[in-house]
Amino acid sequence: VLATGGGTADRSIRLWNGSTGMQLAQVETDAQVCNLAWSVDGELISTHGFSTCEVSIWKNHAGGLSQVHAFHWHQARVLYLAMSPDHQSAAMGTGNEMLCFWHLSPKQIKASPASSSSLSLSEGSSLSRTIR
Repeated sequence: VLATGGGTADRSIRLWNGSTGMQLAQVETDAQVCNLAWSVDGELISTHGFSTCEVSIWKNHAGGLSQVHAFHWHQARVLYLAMSPDHQSAAMGTGNEMLCFWHLSPKQIKASPASSSSLSLSEGSSLSRTIR
């Protein structure tokens, strides 16, 4: 499965069958999609620009994507996302020259009682630092 994100005009994430080229699903995000990265357990992390400037976690299922949680930490567009090789950390760069490091940890997200477990970005980690 290939995931692509639309810009300011499109504002959607699309899932594609990599073998056939057929579109499998589309979800509207209400914001410019800047980056997409798959987690080890099949969840999708997206970063966004105008108008939400958020980081979202999506659950991939047979019917498409459903948003597990949206994080509104940033005051500017989250333009860059890089995952560590072991998928335990992520680095995010924003439009206001901030570089943020986050520890990714499997844990329950209370904001979404329907999900049994998912990735969350842990603010309490020693890796959670902001550099300007």
